[in-house]
Parts: sequence; C-alpha cells; structure tokens
Amino acid sequence: MEERTLRVEDADGNEHDYEILFTFTSEKTKRSYVVFKEPGDSEEIYAYIYDEKDTDGGKLMPIESDEEWDEVEEKIEAYLDDNEG
Repeated sequence: MEERTLRVEDADGNEHDYEILFTFTSEKTKRSYVVFKEPGDSEEIYAYIYDEKDTDGGKLMPIESDEEWDEVEEKIEAYLDDNEG
C-alpha cells in the first residue's frame, strides 16, 4: 500500500486503484482494517480486514461478523462527521 492509494487486483487480474480514507486497529479484535473508496466523487465506501503480515505485500479479507461491522460502521460514521463539507 502506498500512502493514500490501495491497488487491488480483481478476479480477472485487472488492477484498480482506490483512495484510502483511513485505517485503524481494533482493540476488541486486534485486527487491522482499511476503509477506502474509488478516486474522485464516488460515495461508495469499502472496508476490509487488512493483514499486513501476508507475504504478498498485504491481504484484504472480508469482514464477516456483525460485531466487526458494527465497529467499522461506527468508525466510518465518525470519519464522515469529521470530514463533512
């Protein structure tokens, strides 16, 4: 991951760049998360577990538990409130 850009390879092998909004590590789960969106005015926000210890330079894994989603959604809402306007 570069400083503010996340490059993701899709199932067809095509690479896509996304703008990282923020990252955080949960005290509850001890996992790291990355929250990002498409560059520009896109309003769709994505969040994944980020395993930076993966030997291929990092691995994104889906968030599967409701508890994790609740915490991630709280962080996204706080981020959006802080960055309105």
